[in-house]
Amino acid sequence: MLRCHTGGAAVLDSDGHVAGVFTERDVLVKVALSAKDPAQTPVSELMAHPVQCAQVDIGPAEALAIMAEHHFRHLPIIDDGGKLLGMISMRNLLQWRTEDLSHELDALEQYFVNDSMGG
Repeated sequence: MLRCHTGGAAVLDSDGHVAGVFTERDVLVKVALSAKDPAQTPVSELMAHPVQCAQVDIGPAEALAIMAEHHFRHLPIIDDGGKLLGMISMRNLLQWRTEDLSHELDALEQYFVNDSMGG
């Protein structure tokens, strides 16, 4: 995760389906704050499971709503066969939402700047 600059990783089973999600929070809470030896503890004991996944056609607003409702920061994206395609993070979605709101604000500013007297 350090090498890839990511806060979470999907853990796959032998069929390539998502078995769990392992995050930096798992390292802090389940390893650093416990007496577990990280070199001797399998990720399967530390990862979050079962995992809610989303289909590839999910929209960013829906993904953000799911993640906020269930209080997780990483959402695996899977294909119709259940194979992992990627992972979206809360950071990705908040960046999208910030850009979306910025565009809306720009449009509103243009609307009011271009609106002439009486019309």
